[in-house]
Amino acid sequence: MKVALFFWDRLPALTYGGTQRLVVYLARGLAAAGHQVTLIAGQGSRMPEATVVPVDLAIARASEFDIHRHLPGGLDILLSFVPLRTPPDLPWVRCLPGNWKPGTTGPPNTLFLSEDHARRHGGRAFVYNGIDPADFHFRPAKDAYDLFLGRLHSIKGYRWAIEGATRTKRKLLLAGGWRPSLSRYVRYVGKVGGERKAALLAGAGCLWMPALWDEPFGITLIEAMVSGTPVLGTRRGSLPEVISRDVGALGDTVDELVALRPTLAAIDPEACRARVERYFTHHRMAEGYLRMFRHFLSEGVLPPGEHTEGAG
Repeated sequence: MKVALFFWDRLPALTYGGTQRLVVYLARGLAAAGHQVTLIAGQGSRMPEATVVPVDLAIARASEFDIHRHLPGGLDILLSFVPLRTPPDLPWVRCLPGNWKPGTTGPPNTLFLSEDHARRHGGRAFVYNGIDPADFHFRPAKDAYDLFLGRLHSIKGYRWAIEGATRTKRKLLLAGGWRPSLSRYVRYVGKVGGERKAALLAGAGCLWMPALWDEPFGITLIEAMVSGTPVLGTRRGSLPEVISRDVGALGDTVDELVALRPTLAAIDPEACRARVERYFTHHRMAEGYLRMFRHFLSEGVLPPGEHTEGAG
């Protein structure tokens, strides 16, 4: 199958970038499955697994942008991770990486990232994110710190992580985009990526993910799990689908998360990695997207997504 992926940023992202990582891993998974991948992305993008068609980012984000002239011939389908003002004259699917306003229903060619994500937008079609385990380190023995990794925005719940670290008297490493006010139990390490990020994930006693919004997926969850690191999070968005009881714990308040933190010591790091290897690799993600593409090309609609087993 000849597939084009479109995203209006430079790829891969060096540090933060959930959607950026999704696009890269999907291209890698599709190529590994023997399919021909074209990546239409910002100038300077590099991806060995795909033919890169560079676009000027200012032009790509403009209202008059027309993707037609950037599409190679013979494409079977286009997958866009951003809205297209001028739809192409070939089959195409829109993947929604974020959230629309409550009550917004997507068009029938919209693909979501989890069952909860789809349901909240009036859809059924979803494919879970996946990562390449080779990009991460697995460590069963953990260091004496917990980790928060992501945008330091109130909806991500980083303040809950700080409060939890203070109350449990555990060292917390806070990795994100700007420096907040900290407690003596918290150390800010700034933006991280690559080897530094992989090492932090592998060494953490747990990943705090106290989301205060409905996470469409939360790729950091599986990055921690593949490193053998359990997750402590809230029951928001996709988290109950991704986090089963054998890889983490979920609560609704800071009090609950603080009480649950000691229980994570009993979690087997091997179980964390095994869940990712079963459900959330780039190969599994590519299989899901290919199932969606084939059904859409033959039937004109996207099929329901496939849920994981053992969710908490």
